[in-house]
Amino acid sequence: MPDGLDPEQRAAVEAPRGPVCVLAGAGTGKTRTITHRIAHLVVRGHVAAGQVLAVTFTARAAGEMRTRLRALGVHGAQARTFHAAALRQLRYFWPRVVGGPHWQLIDGNKLRLVAQAANRVGLSTESDSLRDLAGEIEWSKASLIAPESYPLAAERAHRDTPAPADQVVRVYQTYEQLKNDACLLDFDDLLLHTAAALEEHGEVAEEFRDRYRCFVVDEYQDVTPLQQRVLDAWLGPRDDLTVVGDASQTIYSFAGASPRPLLDFPRRFPDATVVRLERDYRSTPQVVGLANNVLRFARGRPAGSRLRLVGQRPDGPEPAFTEFDDESVEAAAVAQRAKALLDAGVAASEIAVLYRVNAQSELFEQALAELGIPYQVRGGERFFQRAEVRRAVLALRGAGAPDGGLPDVVRQVLAPLGLTDEPPTGGAARQTWESLLALVELAEEFAATVESADLPAFVVELDLRAEAQHPPTVEGVTLASLHAAKGLEWDAVFLVGLVEGTVPILHADGDEAAIEEERRLLYVGVTRAREHLWLSWALARAPGGRRYRRRSRFLHGLVPEDHPAALVARREPAQRRPRPRCRICDSQLTDTRGVKLGRCVTCPSDVDEDLLTRLRSWRAGRAKELKVPAYVVFTDATLVAIAEQRPEDVAGLVTIAGIGAAKLDRFGADVLALVQGKR
Repeated sequence: MPDGLDPEQRAAVEAPRGPVCVLAGAGTGKTRTITHRIAHLVVRGHVAAGQVLAVTFTARAAGEMRTRLRALGVHGAQARTFHAAALRQLRYFWPRVVGGPHWQLIDGNKLRLVAQAANRVGLSTESDSLRDLAGEIEWSKASLIAPESYPLAAERAHRDTPAPADQVVRVYQTYEQLKNDACLLDFDDLLLHTAAALEEHGEVAEEFRDRYRCFVVDEYQDVTPLQQRVLDAWLGPRDDLTVVGDASQTIYSFAGASPRPLLDFPRRFPDATVVRLERDYRSTPQVVGLANNVLRFARGRPAGSRLRLVGQRPDGPEPAFTEFDDESVEAAAVAQRAKALLDAGVAASEIAVLYRVNAQSELFEQALAELGIPYQVRGGERFFQRAEVRRAVLALRGAGAPDGGLPDVVRQVLAPLGLTDEPPTGGAARQTWESLLALVELAEEFAATVESADLPAFVVELDLRAEAQHPPTVEGVTLASLHAAKGLEWDAVFLVGLVEGTVPILHADGDEAAIEEERRLLYVGVTRAREHLWLSWALARAPGGRRYRRRSRFLHGLVPEDHPAALVARREPAQRRPRPRCRICDSQLTDTRGVKLGRCVTCPSDVDEDLLTRLRSWRAGRAKELKVPAYVVFTDATLVAIAEQRPEDVAGLVTIAGIGAAKLDRFGADVLALVQGKR
């Protein structure tokens, strides 16, 4: 066994065969530990290399694991993603468990089938709507939720459904039927069919379990119920399983992932060896200290899951916090600091700018390009290559030269494409909205700096900006969302846009579990940095705009006491809005759906079903007229709240969550007329 393992890593490596749970904090050498454990088991003769199956969540991580195993002299061990392992097994066992030709894997054009299903149900086939519907189907299958069980499950999980739940069910059912009729499989089917083959065919299970005897699961905090079912089928009655994970890095709950199997592992396997890795070899003590403090105020963390990282590297610079007047100034400052790092000898590929949503990348792309700094966008398309941006530019190009101020004209052209007065609560529609709003802000900037700016000139400006972008290169500053940054690391990291409504994201507010996931997302961002870490936020969106934003609540207690932003916060304490209360039992409302309904979800509903039907019919007509998804007009929860509370005037209407000034102006008169039975 090679030297270089610390005592905790060695304890995990040399643990006897059987259940082993490694709680591994960020930067603690988990991949090194599990590959050395596999090598130890093989070298000591406990298992043959070909009897090992290690699974993780990305092809990159699986490839790294295979490379490290080969370097340790282990050849023949399988290291794959869950889906790649299931595909290989299903192809092998298909003749026995299904028979006939192999069904084909959907070639990435899944949305085509979702579009057919949505069209049959009468729902929008706009790309944003289709992505959201596909996301609900994927969440349901990953969570082992059948179509008929979706409405109740979605309500319990506080899902913001992209359409009424009964319509999502019909899309889900139709999608499954279309797929089966065409003899196609999606990625979730690979797992479902593999589990069923082992559960229902004894001889198949016996052959598989004779072939594979030792299992290793990386990033176990991100396992879904479906993946856990596959793992259980692989194991059968055996317990030769090593799992590695960190509950503090659970950031995919929206996709069905849960840390519960990791947290419950010692309960399921009472004789399990549990090892905690807390020595951080990635980051300086200053970065590690900030990471620990991010989680200091976290709620709902089971005591046994808490890891406190201990930095092992020499001291480095303190993390920097900076407040800016607007986003353009923030982006320019980040680009200047990146240039200073490059001039100091830091490689461009060792610098990253991380943000919460992909639409935030455009300003940073522009700022880096203006300084001639190469960059690559990870986990999302470059701004001018995004589908919604391409559609918007085409619409602007085809609009001619209408009268009016440039920003107003751009808003009018982009409104049918999804630029509403108020942002959608989440999903693909929110990302589209952010991208379209960024174009409006470019128009405002162009109009402020160019005399006689009109729409044709603005379109030319957009073309020039698109052409000036550097193509993605290996040696470039990385631009990535916080989710896309998981599992990666850089010498220098900029965490940008840390304002309320973005970190945490707006639609998480009111749901404590969602807020805590946003906190963990920031923790993941902080722990990507090895040495240099900058955290920043802007008080206004555009130059000269109103400075209405507040820095993220997660920065409370992190910003140094002598920082100007901290001094301002002490002089002008933020006024916290009182928590809404249930209008029936007067309990405090904490979940999103309850806040929208104005009552606890368990309290009795006095909904006027006839009014609700009329409201839904009216909403469908307005959505069609405006060419937007129905929920952009009002969500289901808001319609139910209206039908329950039956407001008699504007004052009553604005007390309902989801009805702000813009929606009151646009839809208020119609809604009151419907309530009063005049429509």
